[in-house]
Amino acid sequence: MATKWNDGATRRTGHAQRMSTHLAAALVIFCLLQIFIVARMGGSLLLHLGIIVAIGGFAVAARGLERRWELLDRSGLPAHSLDLRFRRDLVQLWSASIVGGLLWIPVAIIFRALFG
Repeated sequence: MATKWNDGATRRTGHAQRMSTHLAAALVIFCLLQIFIVARMGGSLLLHLGIIVAIGGFAVAARGLERRWELLDRSGLPAHSLDLRFRRDLVQLWSASIVGGLLWIPVAIIFRALFG
């Protein structure tokens, strides 16, 4: 009986916990990319303030995605449907994290060209 209850709990929280772990790692990578790129490009105070705004926006979006997966885990959808959605969301999450961090390269180049 305890095993059956435990398996159900694992299924309900499995995707949400895994997504939460991926969100935390993606946020760290996003932050490190931004900080490294802005520091290497000779970032000014304005660019550093932009980093703070971007990290805040990413954190808000990450919390929304985390809530979505908490609801999806409780929804009772079939496992194959959840797996497909999970993989799609992971690709979107990591793409946004890496590409979003790399977007500071053209911003820093333009900022340097305009303001020296």
